[in-house]
Amino acid sequence: MSTTVPSRPTTPTVPTTPTVPATPRPYGSYVYAYPHKTAYRPLPDRPPLAALWADEPKDALSLYAHIPFCEVRCGFCNLFTRIGAPDELTTRYLDALDRQAVAVREALGDAAPVRFATAAFGGGTPTFLTAAELERLCDIAERRMGVDLRAVPLSVETSPSTATADRLALLAERGATRLSIGVQSFVEAEARAAVRPQRRAEVEAALGRIRDTGVPVLNIDLIYGIDGQTEETWRSSLDAALAWRPEELYLYPLYVRPLTGLGRLQDPAAADRAWDEQRLRLYRHGRDHLLARGYTQVSMRMFRRVDAPPQGPDDHACQTDGMIGLGCGARSYTSTLHYSFDYAVAMPEIRGIIDDYTRAEDFSRAEVGRRVDAGEARRRHLLQSLLQAEGMELDGYAARFGSSPFTDFAAELARFEARGWLDTGAPAGLLRLSPEGLAHSDGLGPELFSPAVRAAMAAYEAK
Repeated sequence: MSTTVPSRPTTPTVPTTPTVPATPRPYGSYVYAYPHKTAYRPLPDRPPLAALWADEPKDALSLYAHIPFCEVRCGFCNLFTRIGAPDELTTRYLDALDRQAVAVREALGDAAPVRFATAAFGGGTPTFLTAAELERLCDIAERRMGVDLRAVPLSVETSPSTATADRLALLAERGATRLSIGVQSFVEAEARAAVRPQRRAEVEAALGRIRDTGVPVLNIDLIYGIDGQTEETWRSSLDAALAWRPEELYLYPLYVRPLTGLGRLQDPAAADRAWDEQRLRLYRHGRDHLLARGYTQVSMRMFRRVDAPPQGPDDHACQTDGMIGLGCGARSYTSTLHYSFDYAVAMPEIRGIIDDYTRAEDFSRAEVGRRVDAGEARRRHLLQSLLQAEGMELDGYAARFGSSPFTDFAAELARFEARGWLDTGAPAGLLRLSPEGLAHSDGLGPELFSPAVRAAMAAYEAK
């Protein structure tokens, strides 16, 4: 059977819907992984990792190591992380990470070549670890998992207060090619409003130390939509970041989520149209500001300097199959199962999960996850491709699934087109969002979730 399909049906296979459903709010959910982790559930069969990975390609794997510690927790943060690490907790955590790595590498087997193409350390804040502990983390990646950190792109997240010279020097020496620092705002009043205590001088000093390492890619994270932020203050943060000529910039809309610091100060469900419009206005201002200053847009959030050196796959969001996650907040992706450990946002729950992880001895089975059938695989492929500015090649979709997205997702794509979210001038064979579609990525993405995933997410009890 041929897998080639037309770039668009010449005659629509589904009649145009007479009335277009109301446009969703532009800030529904950041779709950085699908299915979402709140759709995961305990796996009754606890499948052995060796069986899960037996038939998976292993020649271009990605490694993600999760360090769930921070010095402070920002008001907007709902990541799996805890404040501080008393009683040698980091040592016990790295001991468990070492045990897990041994079990995972054994499960991968040696019947087929095992090769890693990318690596990333995230969190939390990996540089919460001391330089000696970071060296041990690198040793686990190399000696246990077999990752050649000096030969593959290695991305590491840091913060202004933990980007010390000794930590950064160690990471540069071990092969880091990208350092990502969460600044969020160069305006101290805005940082305080986001419950992120920091001084601009501390931020600038940290950026100077990062540049001194010679690591080729600097990424700076900024947030828009903070209480009191204006176009002028937003532009001042953008210009302060641009002064360092970062190879990458991520612009994030502020979210107020349950069980976070800001979520305790205001109702997460109280976001109104005025705030939506403020965030959209600031997004467009930031986008246009960067595009006019030598950056190209990769996604709604990501912008890259046009002359930045290539660093390999753009996979900082852990989106592909063949993902090996180490640590109790990491996910692993095979083609048929996404799995991890338990998930929480509230600090007492997180502490309990971390403690359980450090005591665990058997890491040979998947504990919590969600199966990915053929239908979900189609959705995931469409989501992770369509939300990139370059769009999705229809021939690639056809080669993988033997069908067309215009057939598989006729109703959804018809709605997107009616709202002006699809680029009708895209080259033949390419499905791509319009600039306005990219602006509404956080509203568009959740519309592609399956009914089953929606139901599981709705039934999830936040903890």
